[in-house]
Amino acid sequence: MKNFVPIVDTLGSYNKSAFKGDLNAGVTVGIMLIPQGMAYAILAGLPPVYGLYASIIPLVIYALFGTSRQLAVGPVAMVSLLVVAGVGEFAEVGSARFIQLAILTALGVGLVQFLMGLFRMGFLVNFLSHPVLSGFTSAAALIIGASQIKNLTGLELTRTKQVQEIVIETFRRFTEIEPITAAIGIGSIAAIILIRKWKRTFPSALVVVVVGTVLTAMFGLNQHGVAIVGEIPKGLPTFSLEFLNLSDARILIPTVLIISLVSYMESIAVAKAIANKHGYKVDANKELIALGAANIGGSFFQAFPTTGGFSRTAVNDQSGANTTIASIISAAIIALTVLFLTPLFYYLPSAVLAAIIMVAVAGLFDISEMKHLWKTDKRDLAMLLATFIATLALGIEEGIAIGVVLSLVLVIYSSTKPHSAELGRLGDSKNYRNINRYTEAEVDDEVLIYRYDSSLYFANVEHFQESLFRIIEQRGEQLELVILDASAIHSVDSTGVHMLSEVIKDLRQRRIAFFIAGAIGPVRDKLKKCGIQEAMGEENFFFDVSGAVAYYKDQPERIKKTFSPCQTNV
Repeated sequence: MKNFVPIVDTLGSYNKSAFKGDLNAGVTVGIMLIPQGMAYAILAGLPPVYGLYASIIPLVIYALFGTSRQLAVGPVAMVSLLVVAGVGEFAEVGSARFIQLAILTALGVGLVQFLMGLFRMGFLVNFLSHPVLSGFTSAAALIIGASQIKNLTGLELTRTKQVQEIVIETFRRFTEIEPITAAIGIGSIAAIILIRKWKRTFPSALVVVVVGTVLTAMFGLNQHGVAIVGEIPKGLPTFSLEFLNLSDARILIPTVLIISLVSYMESIAVAKAIANKHGYKVDANKELIALGAANIGGSFFQAFPTTGGFSRTAVNDQSGANTTIASIISAAIIALTVLFLTPLFYYLPSAVLAAIIMVAVAGLFDISEMKHLWKTDKRDLAMLLATFIATLALGIEEGIAIGVVLSLVLVIYSSTKPHSAELGRLGDSKNYRNINRYTEAEVDDEVLIYRYDSSLYFANVEHFQESLFRIIEQRGEQLELVILDASAIHSVDSTGVHMLSEVIKDLRQRRIAFFIAGAIGPVRDKLKKCGIQEAMGEENFFFDVSGAVAYYKDQPERIKKTFSPCQTNV
């Protein structure tokens, strides 16, 4: 039971001290999540109350199945942006159909993540390399920020996905900005930043929500151009299956897949960081199952996609969360809010929610990573910038798709031209190293020691041959032996086997002997199975390079054995 429902193990050793920390963290995050949930719902193109709905059932379900003790699940800015970008292609933002599709997306995301966890497919997130994710999130930060300019300034801007168009139109219509709305929005941003600098765990978002709502109600600012949230439905979300539609599910598949991977990547990154800090492990596949179950269960209670969030998890941890019971307490706070307190948010200015969103996503713009890659890896920087530009120019889904494709292309290209080196002996030792790195390494004119730092397969066999024979040609006629240091070759496919046969044949024609040193068990088994070991002679395989060199030096007459080409169906 403990393996399937981790909270059972938690309750077995639960005590008053743990509850005290969980209570403090649960209340803190719950209060923080009220304004954040409403803000992220608006960002996702949904009415504010759906942010509260998404902060109840998913939190409880994750608390039952999650392996991270501090992860705070709920609506997050990145996923909200992906929802509005993906679902917005098929329905008008904010419409009844849009809401239905957003909830269906949550179900799809949940099913994908649950199945990925069940079949232990967490490795798929590796297709989202860090530079790609950084470029995507940096662009997303700008897109999210630009999307909130209209709420922050009171301008009625033309709906567009292009950041530059929003900025240009804002400057062009600068004189039309609603001054009171802008003052509330900018003031809220400043207040949140100052409060966070003073005390990060203090619910700064709730402070600006309360102050903004009170001021708007007292002075009737909604009568002077300040847009407000208005009436928010009271009551808990009800169980519903009305959103289920197979044809709708088909058109949402690309959006569902992207959200599934991106949301899991965000969640597992922060979960592992916090777990390492506290000295325990999170199970990646169980996390997928927990997040999937949370989205599946949430969808039946009108929730849009959710995942673990960076900022709330940090606050949850700093506030003393010891177990997932803290998430259940947070969900209880939200449930009480939708039951009794929603009328209090009637006069909440939209500019305040826009300010909360802007501050939350400001940290997504990863300028530090760009600076780091400029110094350390310009190829990865190019991939980051390509994803960044593609996301801004083409759109959210297109940008991340291009980034993933670029990652795969670079991986394939790199694997076709892996590192290789000619080795030389260090003094009187048995150590052999790259002669380009160790200039003191000694080279014997009669012996070439060649190391190839990759498995041999169809994509790099040509590179292997070209690199090896280029060095052989440089050595000239004095060369009598080639030793392949195979310690870094972890596998050989049938094309690699065929290539080795051709290499050995070619060397035999040149009257050059060929030894293989350091081959690991599976590689040696493959070479034996296909007949290469028998054709070369088992005595020409060595445990290490020094053994191969010693054997060669000890033979007064080096007999080059006849080599028979390998006949194999592998």
